[in-house]
Amino acid sequence: MCKKFTEKDKKGFKKTIQEALKVLNKKNFYMIIHGASFPSAKNKNTGFGTYNSDGAKEFIEFVNNMGFNGLQLGPDGKTKTVDSSPYTATLFSNNPLFIDLYQLTTREFAELLTEETCRKIINNNPSKSNHTVYSYIYKEYNKALREAFRTYKAKLSDNDKKVKQLKKNFDKFKEKNSLWLEKDSVYEALSIKHGNDYWPVWEDELDKKLYCPGHQFTQQQADQRMLEIKEKFADEIEFYQFVQFLTYMQKQNTKKYLAKKGMKTIADAQVAFSDRDFWAYQYYFIEDYYLGCPPDFFSEDGQAWGFPVMDPDKMFNPDGTLADGGKILKARFEKMFEENPGGVRIDHIIGLIDPYVYKKGHRPKPEEGASRLYSSPEHEELGKYAIPAEENLNHEVSRDNEQRIVNLADYQVKQYSRILEKIVIQSAEEKGIDKESIICEDLGTITNPVLEVMNKLALSGLRVTEFVDPQVEDHPYRIKNTDLIHWVMAGSHDNSPLVNWVSELYEQNKIETHAKNLAEDLKPSNTDEFKQELIENRRRFITAKFAELFASSAENVQVFFADFFGMNQRYNQPGTSGDQNWSLRVPDNYECFYYDQLKKGEALNMPEALIMAIESKGSKFAAKHRELLEKLRNYSEFIS
Repeated sequence: MCKKFTEKDKKGFKKTIQEALKVLNKKNFYMIIHGASFPSAKNKNTGFGTYNSDGAKEFIEFVNNMGFNGLQLGPDGKTKTVDSSPYTATLFSNNPLFIDLYQLTTREFAELLTEETCRKIINNNPSKSNHTVYSYIYKEYNKALREAFRTYKAKLSDNDKKVKQLKKNFDKFKEKNSLWLEKDSVYEALSIKHGNDYWPVWEDELDKKLYCPGHQFTQQQADQRMLEIKEKFADEIEFYQFVQFLTYMQKQNTKKYLAKKGMKTIADAQVAFSDRDFWAYQYYFIEDYYLGCPPDFFSEDGQAWGFPVMDPDKMFNPDGTLADGGKILKARFEKMFEENPGGVRIDHIIGLIDPYVYKKGHRPKPEEGASRLYSSPEHEELGKYAIPAEENLNHEVSRDNEQRIVNLADYQVKQYSRILEKIVIQSAEEKGIDKESIICEDLGTITNPVLEVMNKLALSGLRVTEFVDPQVEDHPYRIKNTDLIHWVMAGSHDNSPLVNWVSELYEQNKIETHAKNLAEDLKPSNTDEFKQELIENRRRFITAKFAELFASSAENVQVFFADFFGMNQRYNQPGTSGDQNWSLRVPDNYECFYYDQLKKGEALNMPEALIMAIESKGSKFAAKHRELLEKLRNYSEFIS
């Protein structure tokens, strides 16, 4: 049997952790966990996680008692049949795999699904570990949701009172989301017609250009084809829309549950456009150019992502107001802020400020025409989009270099910032969310225009301690150098788990310099002795890596779920694909697992890390909070 808190102990523990976080001036303490990684309730493991399930509610209760006041989710758009990556998912449609099937067996959802169907999926779940089984669950969910839709239609014919209420809400949902819902559902119908959900290989050219006629097709031809599609695939279109309605209802219920716990969710806005969105909005993209990354240490040819790039002229009108393309982006952010009151994390923020693009059929290298969309006044094709002039160019570096653009005027910085100001920030304000809740993923290459924009708008970025260079005193990822507005973390979903990273430091004899820095920052009065302790005691070193987050001046802390539990399995290996990527989950027996990992010294011992953080502030500060430290010590001993 694993250690269990009594209800009284839980309240006392949570109150003590919250008091310590307040003393350390921590406003937000969020767990990073993507939707698929949530655990299942006992005997309800379908093979895929969701934040809407009973298992998720129990887990939310657990992490809330550990002091967390929010969850940083991953992108929750609909993923492709053959690709589980949430970072290539849809902008608007939510992932049907996040529907909790068991809720569909309840009266709230008109008993659209039988428990027998749920039980069959659970019993046939091929996963025997804490990993998702994507291909299995993708097919099984489709069958189960089709059963639910058939039941809905049948009960509607029978005038079932609950189903009639569902239909009323369904009609409101369709009306509210008409901007994107029709397009996404028509794409689903065409995917069935053509036998795959990748539109570039469809053989019918009119189907490819259904929402952007004008070259070889007229609007009349497109309208006629649309009528044919809607008539022939009426059930498929309604089915898609009904499933989206179910995902919306369940997420609204989860949002209410979180609010009762005093918790919020942060959305994750990927830089990519899905195939579905590319097809629906291709009129707004630059023809034959794609988003990527320039050559760097990891890729000498650069990274060819293949994501379309929105045409600046179709995002903004000459007078600076939003054009139709900009309105699409704004609607996307409005939806995200509405569904996630904690805010939005913007992946690859450079993609909204100073994106790097390359031409179709070429590598993303400067010598093959690749360049920064808004920063290339000398470029033959991209020059018309340039914000800086020739005099802003630093000719001593290549055009992909972050120092290429210099000496920007205020009006130029304002032009670089217009997507953030007029689309993202304005959307947040309209949904009652402040600018502090916009988090910019600013890791890796950051150009001068990006730095200027983030400084001008006072936007928060990310500081990942695994990226610290211990040889550089003022390195930005050394936590003592972090500003108040930023979000600090040991690692994210793209990093090696903390326990693995620490093991590598010991194996590669790199531990001493890291231990020296931690000792200087956490025990300035006893640096040498503490440094030696960290070198000799792996557990204390891991605790110190967590403690520096809480000791920093930053108000916001995030911990990736794998690091919290001390797991040694990686969630994502950037630049690779395979069944193990995006598949790691919290084990269903997470509470026992957590205490086992604590005994090994690999999971996050919150009281111990907070003690270390408080003591790092000096003896006078520690003395002032003597009673709090005593309570933390008692809880640290209890859980370990």
